[in-house]
Amino acid sequence: MAAISAAALILVIGGGPFTRLVDRLADRTGMGETLAGIVLVGAVTSLPGLITSLVGAAHGDASFAMNNALGGIAAQTVFIALADMFYRRANLEHAAASLPNLLAPIGLSIMFGVVLVAGMGPQFSLLGIHPASLVLVACYLYWLWLSQKVRSKPMWQVEHTRYTQADEPDPASLDSDESLGGMWVKFAALACLVAVTGYVVGEAGLSLAERTGMSSGLVGALITSVVTSLPELVTVLYAIRIRALHLALGDIIGGNGFDMLFLSASDVAYREGSLYSAMDARVVLLIGLGIVLNLLVAAGLIRRQESGIGFEGIALLGFYAAGVAMLVSLG
Repeated sequence: MAAISAAALILVIGGGPFTRLVDRLADRTGMGETLAGIVLVGAVTSLPGLITSLVGAAHGDASFAMNNALGGIAAQTVFIALADMFYRRANLEHAAASLPNLLAPIGLSIMFGVVLVAGMGPQFSLLGIHPASLVLVACYLYWLWLSQKVRSKPMWQVEHTRYTQADEPDPASLDSDESLGGMWVKFAALACLVAVTGYVVGEAGLSLAERTGMSSGLVGALITSVVTSLPELVTVLYAIRIRALHLALGDIIGGNGFDMLFLSASDVAYREGSLYSAMDARVVLLIGLGIVLNLLVAAGLIRRQESGIGFEGIALLGFYAAGVAMLVSLG
């Protein structure tokens, strides 16, 4: 547990500087906060979870690898409700409403469906890799392309209210003398630091399961997944503090999409057949929970309650608590 705690501390400390850096990159490159949250923040803050799942898959523990990935998605989705509590000015889904943000939980639910079909359908693989792993990558890339397209050429518009915050560059970032190349170097350095913690958490998680007798799937679903999700929580809360609301929401939903690719990477690392053939009841439970949580987020973005955590936020917390209880009951 000491190794896991130390890794968690590093992830928490690095969250603030990393968020400020990406917010400036979003303005300087013109990609916008939502896409920066999905691609830059979402990918990098997901690295600990990716490495943790790869460590489990390389050790032949498919349950640990899959539960770590899917458990992280569930935990990160609930962070939206926590962020709603932190942002007192308005409901986060109302203030950060945009087409790319609405598209994300729908795309993620489709990816969940792909995983479920792969696990329940006939098991076959090519060079040890299930075709579903390639489909997940294709879905993710299509989602990124479509997010950019609907942002630049929307077919319908989000109605702006006094609480809506537009995804526009900060003039201070555009006028800064800071070198764009230097910013990318800092970004890469922080990404490497975050990735190293993932290896530590993965090895420590497997060791914890072995020493305590706990199921590795339970450790992955409720311990390592939460620890490796801490960067998302820190960056989201910090992004809200600096009023980068689209970056905050894009981080969570974009990070969740990247987390689905953990399964594709783990399928490559898992050399005992198809990763999906090892799907157990815990994995199926987390898939169902993930679909429910993400469609609740989509519902919140469509409904756009002006203030408070909203029914969807309360439902997120309730469903996640019920899911944790069911995971524990499975042993």
